[in-house]
Amino acid sequence: MQIIIFGSPGVGKGTQAKILAAKLNIPHISTGDILREAIKNQTELGKKAKEIVDRGELVPDDIMGGIVKETLSNPRCSSGFILDGYPRTINQAKILEEIFKTIKKEKHFLIKLDADDEIIIDRLTNRLVCSKCGNILNKSEVKENFSCPVCNSSNSYAKRADDDESVIRRRLKVYHETTAPVFDFYKDKAEIIEIDGSLNIEMVTDEILKQLK
Repeated sequence: MQIIIFGSPGVGKGTQAKILAAKLNIPHISTGDILREAIKNQTELGKKAKEIVDRGELVPDDIMGGIVKETLSNPRCSSGFILDGYPRTINQAKILEEIFKTIKKEKHFLIKLDADDEIIIDRLTNRLVCSKCGNILNKSEVKENFSCPVCNSSNSYAKRADDDESVIRRRLKVYHETTAPVFDFYKDKAEIIEIDGSLNIEMVTDEILKQLK
């Protein structure tokens, strides 16, 4: 089963991708993770990407597409995958479609999580992240002398710099202008599943699994 998980920043894509990967027994492919892995492993594309990242520039679509292709061609993705964070533009979507044709994975699902911008802003400005394991909680759940329920670290939760409201609004503006049109591109190229991303995590997961079946 090939799945693209899609939606605005903070709508819960990463959370749902991890849960679904575990339930469906297929890998969660985060483009941020595979880029860092390619750089760490010093693959040919990883070396090129590192030079660009070190200059403070964005990795071009052709190099990122090559890294995605290498990852999806790996035997661990033979039974399927959940692609999180890619494609973000129409050009990337076109590159991905060519990758799918090359690796003969042309039938795929696009799961779109929807939520109003104000819900996203409220959610992100009130979240705290564990500096040790990356677990995310609402600030109402984090009390004084609190220990992380995942890694048991004490007082390790803090607000991320990019969870400032002005930063979030800029990210949402970029999403609406650049990434949202990708959804229309896929309307006749993938099986579309639209889910209310403002629901709680368990309800979103249940609805996705019900529609996938």
